[in-house]
Amino acid sequence: MSGRLPYVRPMRGWWLRNAYFRRYMWREASAVAVAAYAVVLTVGLWRLNQGEAAWNEWLQAMRSPLSLLGHALILVAMIVHAKSWFEIMPKTLPTLRVGGRRIAATAITRTGWLAAGLTSILVLSIAWLAARLG
Repeated sequence: MSGRLPYVRPMRGWWLRNAYFRRYMWREASAVAVAAYAVVLTVGLWRLNQGEAAWNEWLQAMRSPLSLLGHALILVAMIVHAKSWFEIMPKTLPTLRVGGRRIAATAITRTGWLAAGLTSILVLSIAWLAARLG
């Protein structure tokens, strides 16, 4: 044995040294916002199940300035998360061909955005209708 210690690669802040890894970590962190909002909605369903008074308290909490700020931050994170998913779709899907021609990566990404946009419009329309009728 030579008495030398093995090389230990420094891990502190490894992702800060490279722009690619910084973007990667931001994309990964955006998933935390998706999970956080799932918890917010689950609590809302739980409060709805507890009755009208509990539901109204939850709605009031959702109207607070802190909650609105949190929702704005989660919205930004969700957009970042969606952007990363739509950009990676062409890389993870098998090669798609229509009429013998390969579908361009940009077409796949744009189709993802279109589907997300149309789904959002549909959900907002249903919510608007429910509010008008209820």
